[in-house]
Amino acid sequence: MAVHEFDLVILGGGSGGYAAALRAAELGKKVALIEKDKVGGTCLHRGCIPTKALLHAAEVADHVRTAASVGVTATLGGIDAAGVTAYREGIVAKKFKGLEGLIKARGITVIAGEGRLEKDRSVSVGDDRYVGADVVLATGSYSRSLPGLEIGGRILTSEQALALEEIPAKVIVLGGGVIGVEFASVWHSFGAEVTIVEALPHLVPNEDIVLSKGLERAFRRKGISYNLGVRFQEAEQDENQVTVTLEDGKTFTADYLLVAVGRGPATAGLGFEEAGATVDRGFVIVDEQLRTGVPGLWAVGDIVPGLQLAHRGFLQGIAVAERIAGMEVPALPESQIPRVTYCSPEVASVGITEEAAIAAHGADAVVSYEYNLAGNGKSEIIGTGGTVKVVRQKDGPVLGVHLLGDRVGELITEGQLAVAWEAHPEDIAPLIHAHPTQSEALGEAFLALAGKPLHAL
Repeated sequence: MAVHEFDLVILGGGSGGYAAALRAAELGKKVALIEKDKVGGTCLHRGCIPTKALLHAAEVADHVRTAASVGVTATLGGIDAAGVTAYREGIVAKKFKGLEGLIKARGITVIAGEGRLEKDRSVSVGDDRYVGADVVLATGSYSRSLPGLEIGGRILTSEQALALEEIPAKVIVLGGGVIGVEFASVWHSFGAEVTIVEALPHLVPNEDIVLSKGLERAFRRKGISYNLGVRFQEAEQDENQVTVTLEDGKTFTADYLLVAVGRGPATAGLGFEEAGATVDRGFVIVDEQLRTGVPGLWAVGDIVPGLQLAHRGFLQGIAVAERIAGMEVPALPESQIPRVTYCSPEVASVGITEEAAIAAHGADAVVSYEYNLAGNGKSEIIGTGGTVKVVRQKDGPVLGVHLLGDRVGELITEGQLAVAWEAHPEDIAPLIHAHPTQSEALGEAFLALAGKPLHAL
């Protein structure tokens, strides 16, 4: 067995892994990056980027349908599935080429193959062993299913849904979280009949209730059906269709069933526990600095308990590389990580919900304000409804910012700054928001919480 020595060995080339590799190389480290598929991971090849390309194509289709409302004569001739695929794959290929160029320019050694963690800070790939002064685990996640629900045929994961070469006429989406509502939005815009099945009482159940209810109203107006509060029981399929039965006996039939019940950590069989790392239900347990407890062994991204978001893993990768280089990097609380669901309308949030704020501080110590996007000029121009909700501690800082509406994902960074800097609405209210922009809606909410609402009674 050949042994290769590096300053840093990274197992997994997704967002967290390649960010750690780029930053460590920038800091003068000799880096090996081990990836069994393609550098960029799920986000670039099977997740964030391709799904958002689909969502943009869906947005264009909706714009054509509604063009007459703004005086533009246009007709939607249909959806060219092959053309959409070519557009999506072109975006991914361009981003992949750019990432490969960055990695090569930084002198990072990329090892193609399936790695397994061994003892003494080494990773084996086939007959080779890569030894690092430090090792970062960044193996990402996989699409989960439910007990007894076998993937295959007309029962799809999100990765398989992306690879479909047709626009289905009728689809059932099992799961009303981020992945489920994004695919529901795409397929509806492409002309499919969509039904979401969610066992919890609301869509996007981890969001503030105002956003959940607002999204439900928006989907209902669009014609996207959903069944809430009843658990899945079973699915049966033949060569033409799939039938889903719920625990209350209700049934739904469609061309395909998308299983969107979350993602699990990809850690099984990779030697993590044997090497001394603590693993709980597949997740690698780390301290706030992302250390596993084994000297020189770190973990980042979806395998670490918490939000499974590409930008979280990316930031964690950078932080670990800097800590390895001897820099002091403060831990980032999960509450300061922005979250965006790119359905139509979009859902974006950062910080804690009003319910969580009340649980933490008491009902008398929490104040919130909701601003309807109907009062925002730019939102009226682009034709979106929605809500801005800001939660603050009474006479204290902003605790949460929650947005619903087209394009509001572009606004959440201001909310993140407010939450991370523990800003009071009075600190932000004097700042200027350009007119006419959707950011003025946030400005109105901060003004109202500062005691001087202008466009609301």
